[in-house]
Amino acid sequence: MARSEPRQLLDDLAFPEGPRWHGGRLFFSDMHAHEVVAVDLNGKRETIVSVPGKPSGLGFLADGTLLVVSMRDRRLLRLVAGQLEQMADLSSLASHHCNDMVVDGQGRAYVGNFGFDFESGSPRSTCLVLVTPDGQARAVADELLFPNGCVITPDGRTLIVAETYGLRLTAFDISADGSLTNRRLWAQLQQPPDGICLDAEGCIWAAVPVAPGGFLRVAEGGAIKERIELSEWLGLACMLGGPQRRTLFLLEAKSIATAKGVPGNGRIRVLDVDVPGAGWP
Repeated sequence: MARSEPRQLLDDLAFPEGPRWHGGRLFFSDMHAHEVVAVDLNGKRETIVSVPGKPSGLGFLADGTLLVVSMRDRRLLRLVAGQLEQMADLSSLASHHCNDMVVDGQGRAYVGNFGFDFESGSPRSTCLVLVTPDGQARAVADELLFPNGCVITPDGRTLIVAETYGLRLTAFDISADGSLTNRRLWAQLQQPPDGICLDAEGCIWAAVPVAPGGFLRVAEGGAIKERIELSEWLGLACMLGGPQRRTLFLLEAKSIATAKGVPGNGRIRVLDVDVPGAGWP
């Protein structure tokens, strides 16, 4: 059976990233608009908070507290009583802007960073940072090429990170203290992965932020199970949410150039899929 076309949920966005389904709404960062936004399945939106340092990765603690990665000042923030406060300063660990994040069931946050200025510099490897619920931060993996979107399996034992400049998905075992061990290749790709999410069959949906862009559903080992192709848009991130976690949210942009990140550059579309989401986020 042919898949239906995605329907538009929001347009007039600058650069949507970091989608997370929580409390019946999709939360995301409109990065270049400096806003965290929530939207329901009817397209009703609410600006949750402004983030001067540009928001990227989002996550939630068990009590519903929102965590936000502040990119340019390399901090992890939490929203308390409508105000952002610092949870951890990552500037001594992250060598450039921070980006995506996944928060596990114990409230531990794994945060990536660029490692270099991707608009004008040469690629350099960097680390993935773990922030514990008490705000302590340490590097738990290194030699990663632009660690970006992350997922954690339902048993909480495996973390998979998208290495954008490595064109691969890399897996680690998660130790009891949150440390990462047993690094291994999960899938080698032909295109760079950006934001990712995991489904109940163990496949990963990965956004592709280059032309021709789109979204890939990838099995461990690298087999491509499904594609959603884009011609004039780029895939930035994706999230499985909705009441049964069978709604695939597609975050897209016309350009990834910072200077072009103005309203109308980004949009969010939705698509019903057969296999629901699993694990974190």
